[in-house]
Amino acid sequence: MNRSTLRGKPRPAAALLAAAITVTAFCAADAVARSYPFGPRTRAVNDLGNQYVPFHAHLWDLLHGRADGGLLVNWQSGFGSSFLPDLGTYLSSPFALLVALFPRDEIDLAVYVITVLKTACAGAAMAWLLLRLRPGRWWAAGLLGSAYALCGWSLADASYNPMWLDGLVALPLLCLVGEWALSGRRRLLGVLIVALAWIANFYTAYMATLGAGLLLLLRLWLSGLPRRRALAAAGRATATVALGVGLAAPLVTVVYFGTKHAYPGRVTHFAPVATEDVLARLLPTTYGFGSPALFVGTTALLLALALPFHRAAPVRVRAGWSLLVVAVALSMQWTPTHLAWHAFATPNGSPYRQTFVLCALLVVAAWHTLSYGVPARRALAAATALLALAAAVASRSGLVHSYAWPVLLLATGGALGGLLLLRHTEATRSTAPAATRAGSRPGAGGGPEAAGSGSGAGEDLAGTGTASPVGTGAVAAGSGSAAGGGPVGGTGVAVSGAGSDPAAGGVPAAGEGAEAIANGHAAARSGSAAGEGPAVTGSVPAAGTGAAGAGGRRRGVLVGLAVVLLVGAQVGEAAATSAAATRLRLNHLDDYAPWGDRQRSQSEAVSEADGWPAYRTDPGREQTVGNDPMVVGGQGAQYYSSLTADVLSRTLTALGDGWTSRGRNVQSLDNAVTDAIFSVGARVHSPPDQHQRWNPRDSTPVTVSRQDVPPLVTVRPAPAPGARTGVSAFGPSPYRNQELLLGTRVYTVPALTVRTADGEQLERAAGDRAGTVIEVPRTKGSGAQGSRGRTAAASRPSIAAQCPAGSEVYLWAPHFSGTARLTDTPARPLTGRFTSDAAKIAAMQRLGTAPASGRVRIELSPTRTGTVPDGAVGCLDTARLRTAVQRLEETGADEVTVSDGTVRAQLPAGSTGTAVLAAPRIAGWRCAADGAETKPAATYYGLVAVPLDGSATSVTCTFHPPGLRLGAAVGGASLLTLVLLGTLTAVRRRRSARHPALRTAGTTATRPRERTTSAL
Repeated sequence: MNRSTLRGKPRPAAALLAAAITVTAFCAADAVARSYPFGPRTRAVNDLGNQYVPFHAHLWDLLHGRADGGLLVNWQSGFGSSFLPDLGTYLSSPFALLVALFPRDEIDLAVYVITVLKTACAGAAMAWLLLRLRPGRWWAAGLLGSAYALCGWSLADASYNPMWLDGLVALPLLCLVGEWALSGRRRLLGVLIVALAWIANFYTAYMATLGAGLLLLLRLWLSGLPRRRALAAAGRATATVALGVGLAAPLVTVVYFGTKHAYPGRVTHFAPVATEDVLARLLPTTYGFGSPALFVGTTALLLALALPFHRAAPVRVRAGWSLLVVAVALSMQWTPTHLAWHAFATPNGSPYRQTFVLCALLVVAAWHTLSYGVPARRALAAATALLALAAAVASRSGLVHSYAWPVLLLATGGALGGLLLLRHTEATRSTAPAATRAGSRPGAGGGPEAAGSGSGAGEDLAGTGTASPVGTGAVAAGSGSAAGGGPVGGTGVAVSGAGSDPAAGGVPAAGEGAEAIANGHAAARSGSAAGEGPAVTGSVPAAGTGAAGAGGRRRGVLVGLAVVLLVGAQVGEAAATSAAATRLRLNHLDDYAPWGDRQRSQSEAVSEADGWPAYRTDPGREQTVGNDPMVVGGQGAQYYSSLTADVLSRTLTALGDGWTSRGRNVQSLDNAVTDAIFSVGARVHSPPDQHQRWNPRDSTPVTVSRQDVPPLVTVRPAPAPGARTGVSAFGPSPYRNQELLLGTRVYTVPALTVRTADGEQLERAAGDRAGTVIEVPRTKGSGAQGSRGRTAAASRPSIAAQCPAGSEVYLWAPHFSGTARLTDTPARPLTGRFTSDAAKIAAMQRLGTAPASGRVRIELSPTRTGTVPDGAVGCLDTARLRTAVQRLEETGADEVTVSDGTVRAQLPAGSTGTAVLAAPRIAGWRCAADGAETKPAATYYGLVAVPLDGSATSVTCTFHPPGLRLGAAVGGASLLTLVLLGTLTAVRRRRSARHPALRTAGTTATRPRERTTSAL
């Protein structure tokens, strides 16, 4: 891009530069770390692999018409889950729609591209905002914009939580909305931006709104506006946010009520981290899951630290921005303000999710420092000393690794070298001959010469159109418009600056008194009468032009070298920080392989067996990620979301299912009875995921088992009057709970004995985990074989029980970790693998068939101390189960149709009792028999139910997400208000256009605008 283009369009140039630096550093970091898609290491850690990639895969299916369900109900997960809250939580960003452009088997690449694009857009938006706040070098704005996009929070936390990146993009945009509210401009666009931010991700948008509000309050204080005008600007901003959030209400309220009906998960309490850990996260290449990732790059940090010592900046500017940064930093460590940042609920996981707001404030403070000229050597020395002090304190933190110091030293050297070179060019420029400065002035930085460059210096705060002056020389505006600002009122205004333009990049004059504005008075001082047209500056050649040209070229070379140093330091330390975070995350977070042969085989098996809605096809107990059905297809119990319904989690737990993430990640339950209850007619069986190191090595092929099951809607006997039919009716035994839902006794639950290999009785545990304590066996002697010749295998504890011959043996041990194997069985036994800890419980496992003698012995191989409950063994009578299934098939629905949130079933004539839909009774279901009025669905032990009186031949159930009607009403009211305000504005403009005399009279009667500081 040539210099003349940059002078006219510095903001787009800065935005493009910020995006380019961001993409370069982000991708270079993954290449260095050998992470996907540039290397063999997966980047799908934690929720990225478990939630975000699967949800984007489901969105791909929706956009291509291949998903089971629609916007209201996701029939693939959790036996039927509410999808609109998940959409509003994970997929409502406009960027998410880009998945449709990628092949289905490249879903991981699609999510990666979206992540990079969001990060780049955040940098571009920040660069645009910086030039709106203060004029300055376009490339410096681009550099600091990328510093914001590549902050530690973005690289360490949000890169694998892509939905949070929408908040990173939203914050500078919301700050722009605040700027428009100050000047009374672009009100409709401001409302739409607020609405889009809250729709994209309301959680981080809430934090971004708080941050933008703090920035606006500081701007109002610095502006020196009269109280009435300041309150009017604050009122405009408040109304803009209220209308924007109102437009987003249809989605926000659905998500809000979805959280109210979600399984509670873990309740956490905030505990601030140590000071050395906080300071450590300011440095490059540091990483910690529970500490605030404050890294913004050494250049931005040095400039922010130098602001209090930068004498060229007004005192109010130095004090205001420094105090705001300190106040926000302290608010992150105090429990009441911590709760306020997080909507008054401490999050599960990282407790510093608002960190990006502080990173933004550090970058904006750095921009204000640089916009008043590069700080003097004393200010830079003071900033360097503060950085050294912070590094010394941080050295005591375990988050700082040895490789952080060379990266920090190189980045500091590059930053200081670049800033000192810029300072030198400013000094040489300020000593140039006055005639040269008054004549043609080449911009070494390629930036604007004055406010008319479009850098935003001339933007009017109060909406009067008066431009604020910057730089040297005079710029007079006639009856046209102030360059870079709004239209100049009536007679025209001339603007004159009092300082010098320190660096050819368009840096404004230092000092608050550099401005001289007072309608006609400014024109008089500029030497150009109002309305006479623009004053011509820089068009007359002066003496010494040749020498000035040579000096300008030399300054250009020095500025170019400074840019190389600053950009190189930024890219290098950001790439190193991202690469370090990518590698360190793999050490303590679960990781998952991207789409490959395993998922392809599972998907093909599911597709061949699929018969929805006649029956469900479960993708299998051996899961790959927490949301397998959304990745490989099928309709199973597996489901992982922050909005997993409470009734789903409690129902499946009562039936013997396992879960992780403290109840919000329910698993598939490979059980013949629950398959009959939930109409699972086909089940995929895969070997354990070989990507996970702890799984046994297994290369068996993917297989599919089929079984006769009842239809999706069955008819059960009516419950006794007053009988409990909710989830609370379940008892402690999952076997009896399954029978309760099935309606038939099919299990024998024998007494059991748990002993060591020596025949000793094991200790008992009391309380919530009553049962027998199982500890890891200790071998005697040394080596693999003990002193008495007993191997470790011989010392394993075992369970003894008596089952009917030929029955299927199940083991339910939710708080046991290890393996269980049935011995002395005629058929090939299965190895049940159990995993439990503070965040997960193990699912019931089928172990094989009881021998003819009925004596069952289960050998346990524990990996940690756990418990085996009383009634852990269940013996399933498969003949009774077949009889029960046949009865339910005969009395069940003749035909079932499913379309998004509506289920219709044709029933045999004369059906009485209760029609039961094999789906969890989550809030929002309404049902009716025949054409009767719909009512909230009844519950049949956690499932959707409809009472029958014998006359109905069909039932219809529809799903409406809780909060949707309320949100639609609020959104409609906001839209109507916005239309009315737009209509009134249009009418006023039309009247003003028809009666120019009234407009002129109003203009001349306006009181002269008060002085504003050069900070604005």
